[in-house]
Amino acid sequence: MSDKRKARRAPLDIYLNKYMGGVPYMSRAADISQEGLSLARLLEPQHEAKRIGLQFQLPGSDEIIYAEGEVVREWVEAAPAAKRERSGVRFTLLTERHRKMIDAYVDRHGNEN
Repeated sequence: MSDKRKARRAPLDIYLNKYMGGVPYMSRAADISQEGLSLARLLEPQHEAKRIGLQFQLPGSDEIIYAEGEVVREWVEAAPAAKRERSGVRFTLLTERHRKMIDAYVDRHGNEN
């Protein structure tokens, strides 16, 4: 996947709300960029939803970020104990304030891909 990434990414190990059809499901982020984030599916039904809502907090911040996104990639990651379903989400709606918060977080914690 790293060969398709265009933006700097930063590790992000947090739980967040992923809204599908207006219903929140817990998901776990692995990393974030100015363009989107990578999610692991936890407890959610099989779905075909490509447009999702997101609600999360960056580490060290008390502010909740609300965003909308589009699932642009899905894959299964083989792990020693089990297979993990993952998805790549591109932000489609994000306030300028929240975009700046994400940019600052990536600048502080990111690495070049």
